[in-house]
Amino acid sequence: MIISILSWAWVGTGALLILLVLLHSPKGGGMGGIAASGSTMQAASSGEATLNRITWICLAIFLSLAVILSARWLN
Repeated sequence: MIISILSWAWVGTGALLILLVLLHSPKGGGMGGIAASGSTMQAASSGEATLNRITWICLAIFLSLAVILSARWLN
């Protein structure tokens, strides 16, 4: 029962992680941005910083569940 719940939570966090990554704004000009001179890094806005924090938390949960489920510690 617990393995089934954790499996569904793992799938859910994986889908949420995909959505969160797609919500991020592009950071650079891709390969063309490498050769650009004079480019400066800007500080993340409050909303973007919150989105980054939520993404990292979701990633930590996803990876933790992956380790727990793959190690079969609950059997």
